[in-house]
Amino acid sequence: MKLVKVSDLFEVVYGVNLELNKLTIDPNGLNFVSRTANNNGVSAKVKRIEGLEPIEAGVLTVAGGGSVLETFLQPEPFYSGRDLYFLRPLREMTPEQKLFYCMCIRANKFRFNYGRQANRTLKDLLIPAMTEIPDWVEEVFSHVVDGWMQRLNTLATEKG
Repeated sequence: MKLVKVSDLFEVVYGVNLELNKLTIDPNGLNFVSRTANNNGVSAKVKRIEGLEPIEAGVLTVAGGGSVLETFLQPEPFYSGRDLYFLRPLREMTPEQKLFYCMCIRANKFRFNYGRQANRTLKDLLIPAMTEIPDWVEEVFSHVVDGWMQRLNTLATEKG
């Protein structure tokens, strides 16, 4: 299997580095993504900050500290907390391919036991080259996503 560095497939960018306790909670606001392993990394919804553009949707977020290497695909624009990186694909990728890479990056968590952070080494982690993505990825992930969308729509209909 051909392995490449994360930085060969993604631009590795340090996030906005905001502190949630200094932001205004807004249930209709933007996602605030932190180093948590829960809820796709989203720990709150916050009010938009005038003059600060959110990070675009479609990138991967990776915790450099805290829940190290928790990696998620962000479907909406967001603000980020400290020690959080986002990965912007250097070439076109489908959502399924991005989800595959979330799994691949997370698979390296064992390298960061005992409080080690991934801040300096994230860009050099080895992951499969795009030519190595298994054929089943597109089909399997799309079925999972479709299933979850149906569940969410059902829940929304029941509550609405």
